[in-house]
Amino acid sequence: MEERDLIPEIDPTLGLTDEQVRSRTPAGKPVYSGKSEKEIVLTHCFTFFNLIFVILAVMLVIGGSSILNMGFLVVAVINTVIGIIQEIRAKRAVERLTLVAERPVTVIRSGARQEISPEAIVQDDIAEFASGDTLPADGILRSGEMWVDESLLTGEADAVTKTPGDEVKSGSAILSGRGRVQFTAVGGDSFAAQLSREAQKNPGAKKSEMMRSLDRLILFVGIALVPVGIILFYQEFCVLKLGLESSVEGTVAALVGMIPEGLYLLTSIAMAASAVKLSRKKVLVQDMNCIETLARVDVLCVDKTGTITEPDMEVENVVPLMDGNPEYLEAVLTAMYGTSEPDNATGKAIHELFDGETDWVCEKRIPFSPETKWSGAVFAGQGAFLVGAPEFILAQRYEEYRDTVDGWAEQGCRVLLAARYDGDPVPGALDPALVAPLALILLSGRIREQAAETFGYFDRQGVTVKVISGDNPHTASLIAARAGIPGADRYIDTSALEADEDFSHAVSENTVFGRVTPEKKRRLVAALQKQGHTVAMTGDGVNDLLAMKQADCSIAFSSGAQAASQLGSLVLLNNDFAAMPGIVAEGRRVINNIQRAATLFLVKNIFSLFLSVISLFTDWPYPLQPMHLTVISALTIGIPSFFLAMEPNYDRVTGHFLRGVLRRAFPGGLTNVFAVLVCQAFMVVFDLPAASIATVCAGILAVVGMMVLFQVCKPFGAFRRIVWGGMLVCLVVVFTCLGELFELRSGTVQTNLLMLTLLLMTPTVFFAIQRLFDWGEKIFRRVFRRETA
Repeated sequence: MEERDLIPEIDPTLGLTDEQVRSRTPAGKPVYSGKSEKEIVLTHCFTFFNLIFVILAVMLVIGGSSILNMGFLVVAVINTVIGIIQEIRAKRAVERLTLVAERPVTVIRSGARQEISPEAIVQDDIAEFASGDTLPADGILRSGEMWVDESLLTGEADAVTKTPGDEVKSGSAILSGRGRVQFTAVGGDSFAAQLSREAQKNPGAKKSEMMRSLDRLILFVGIALVPVGIILFYQEFCVLKLGLESSVEGTVAALVGMIPEGLYLLTSIAMAASAVKLSRKKVLVQDMNCIETLARVDVLCVDKTGTITEPDMEVENVVPLMDGNPEYLEAVLTAMYGTSEPDNATGKAIHELFDGETDWVCEKRIPFSPETKWSGAVFAGQGAFLVGAPEFILAQRYEEYRDTVDGWAEQGCRVLLAARYDGDPVPGALDPALVAPLALILLSGRIREQAAETFGYFDRQGVTVKVISGDNPHTASLIAARAGIPGADRYIDTSALEADEDFSHAVSENTVFGRVTPEKKRRLVAALQKQGHTVAMTGDGVNDLLAMKQADCSIAFSSGAQAASQLGSLVLLNNDFAAMPGIVAEGRRVINNIQRAATLFLVKNIFSLFLSVISLFTDWPYPLQPMHLTVISALTIGIPSFFLAMEPNYDRVTGHFLRGVLRRAFPGGLTNVFAVLVCQAFMVVFDLPAASIATVCAGILAVVGMMVLFQVCKPFGAFRRIVWGGMLVCLVVVFTCLGELFELRSGTVQTNLLMLTLLLMTPTVFFAIQRLFDWGEKIFRRVFRRETA
């Protein structure tokens, strides 16, 4: 006996009784895809680098080093606490908005409809679903008929027809139709919950390009850290005989400099803080990676209805196409729309005009399908009737009515055809010869108030807008022009597009795409991606699901279909498309500032790594102490990064994150290595005191750090001048007034001359290395272009 045979069959008209509900366990809260607060605390505290820091601090204690050399431990603790607070704030903000966005489930209990929270559903509950809904639990369809999209679960893009007795899975989106489902697995037992748990076992798959780059960097450093530390300590303690305290201090300084602890933390904090900031604008961030993606977006694909225009539509006119009784036409539309509950904006608009009673008996209903672009009904003794896109219903006969349809489309109307069908209407198999046109139904939607201003912003920011609509392309073009979208006069009917080359050419030449099916929406987005574009897609209906899933970043409206809201990377809870410029600007601000800060952080890491490796093959000791790196890093990296992260920066992010950051950081890091090696060479040749050389090296690091900060601050504004100048003053105070505290001792005449010479020479070396990298980059690009040509 199969498991489903043991499931009691509940009457879909009555549902469970109150007593039956009480005897069952509610589904409870959905499986949260993020971390719990306890997991957040543990994740931030027990990291590989925090463990290394603790070990290094213990080594300093054993070696009898100054407590100031343990300053890196204080910085690590502060960073950890800030990271925990920010991530918990972000988690709570997202959870609050998730509750706001959550939609109730309509269940049938004791024969009456009730709206309850998804958490309150129980096994064997009977729930009612319609087009646009997403199933919150597994179940069996008990009545009705539905076309279901299971692509989010199975990867298969084709719609699946469900009839009474068929199983349905949680997470499936209802494309059309309606029906009542008996839940068989709820809460953590559902198929979607099991998939969610499996997905959490492989969190790396969800990470963005930037976070993956940082993971690779940290993995490399983590692998190099232990052997370099062991060999360096052996070199200083056993080979150079420097003593335990000096050997430990040199080793710890080298390793602390190699660890990019602040960079990864800064990135995580910036992302979390951005999610909190967006939540205040009533934007729910469901995928943290989309913040980075938004910063890179250069093409925004939008639907006409619900994005350019308000989601609600109204019937402007009904134009008869045949001589006859107007009462007959009214009777047809009343029978089709007046007595049924509409499940889309078009149906609601017609329902409002033809809301009434009818004595026609409906034998069969065919729900609207985004693929066929029509809906229909069969009435006893009256025949079959269709309403939908004229091109799809009439097929080859459309030319007879093209001029009439185009005439109304030129006025910006959405044009539907109402027709009688003298046969059995089968989706995808209509015979145009059996179609008898009755009337054209003209609908219109009001353009959103701030649409022109919003699209103007994207044009100024270098983001191309593409309009992808299921409507007549001429109508969509006129609406796009009224909304101020550049290139709105370049439009195409996608009905004839089949080959990938056709789509590639179409997206290059056109701005507006009409008569687009869900699959063709996806292919248009894919064609843009193949051309190297980063694509964002807005959507509010089930016909947008495939394209939203294909896009690099998807933005949904909370007033749209539930399935679209659940799929969107971002959800606009106030349904205000005018919020989009602020959202894109926030993404750009965060990522640009992270890239800027990353350059500062990696200068220190590159210097420490190269110098540590060189020290392994020479008899020169590591010249710096941990306190030197801590104070200089704080004043040239940590503190300025914090202040610069507050600044607006709305340039579109391009290029590979890690490659670009390393490219900007290497000149500073190599300049430091060169200058410090010169210092050590002078120390050996002229037998200069090591303590004085350490001061010279620290001074060089400070100067190079300020040069890199100077480059990062370009172009200078008042705020950046204050930041740069403030850090310079602080460094001067450290070297002049607090020198004894940080063991930055005044040197001999020789070491002072050496410092002055190197400080004068360092800018020249820095800019020379920078120029070499510029030349190398140009040569690489020329060679790469030649090879790919």
